Amino acid sequence: MFDKFKCCAPGCNKTPLSLIIDGKKQSFGGYCLRHTADQEEATRDFYKYIMENDKIVGLNVAGITFDGMEKFDLTDKRFYGCNFQHCIFSGIHSRHLRSRMCSFDFCMFMDCNLLESNMQFTSFAGAKFSHVLFTGSDMIQNNFCGLSSFQSSFDDSDLYNSRFIKANLVDTSIRNCNVKKALFNSCLYNNVSFRLSNTNEAIYDLADKDIFTKDDDETLNLEK
Repeated sequence: MFDKFKCCAPGCNKTPLSLIIDGKKQSFGGYCLRHTADQEEATRDFYKYIMENDKIVGLNVAGITFDGMEKFDLTDKRFYGCNFQHCIFSGIHSRHLRSRMCSFDFCMFMDCNLLESNMQFTSFAGAKFSHVLFTGSDMIQNNFCGLSSFQSSFDDSDLYNSRFIKANLVDTSIRNCNVKKALFNSCLYNNVSFRLSNTNEAIYDLADKDIFTKDDDETLNLEK
């Protein structure tokens, strides 16, 4: 896992940028992105490291912006115990991204296609999705609490035992998904579709029963 030490700047509670190469931690003076002397150089170094490595462990790039216009591609990348908190992902088009025990808390994803991803035990708490596609993904036992999702899709995905507590879902599609044991408590819904998902296996507030049962005649009874 990434280090949870604090930035060396006085009064800063953020975690410092770092990466692990051959089992040894490489830091940028012990500072977070905001207090790093040359933010552009640090960002380029992390871009280069991610593009040149397929398996990445213990990376801490909190606060960095990843822009697809820079030809940044996450296809077939494998991340383990990495910290992407408060990062911005814009215009990323990738397939088969793999993530285990990573944190994308309070990230912003805009106009991204992360198709057929495999992300487990990963946190998106407080994240924002705008025009994001996770179609055909395995998103098992993930944390989506406090998520804000706008015009995004989880279609054809496995969301087993994931948590969407207090999520705000707008124009979001969760069709043909396995939502067994997935928690949808205290959520806000606006034009959300669970069509063909096994909503009878999901956990939700009784007040939202109509949202989860309106397509019962077409619901799949998927077994985990």
